[in-house]
Amino acid sequence: MVKTGCIAVGTITKNRKAHRNYYIEDKIEAGLELQGTEVKSLRLGQANIAEAYASPERGQIYLLNSYIAAYEGASHFSHDTRRKRKLLLHKREITRILMAVNRKGMTVIPLSLYFNNRGIAKVELGVAKGKTKIDRRETEKERDWQRQKARVLRDKG
Repeated sequence: MVKTGCIAVGTITKNRKAHRNYYIEDKIEAGLELQGTEVKSLRLGQANIAEAYASPERGQIYLLNSYIAAYEGASHFSHDTRRKRKLLLHKREITRILMAVNRKGMTVIPLSLYFNNRGIAKVELGVAKGKTKIDRRETEKERDWQRQKARVLRDKG
């Protein structure tokens, strides 16, 4: 029996603007503390992390402003779509994130939300520093130059 529209393993959603707006210095994989209806919505691919960020509170890290749609099949036991979700990390990872956030200009953003090989929902976090408008322009110019260079080499080769 094959379910259509169901994600068992693979990427649910990506933060596509993360690499455009931030310098990603470190990546960390974390688990999510979810409710049952949230997992069902994730399996249907109904999530968005474009405006989400992670924040430390009381020695833990929480994912804030992430959107997981309400599950249609749930009656009155549904979840809040934008609630704060606890990230499951080891103490040394939490300490590493807290030290990075305390430095100037560093933030923690989700890069992607996915199911691993065992079918467990994971989020890939990036410890990042924000880019200025000038930095974004430089990155775009460099990308265009690399594209033109590859095109010239391909045509001559």
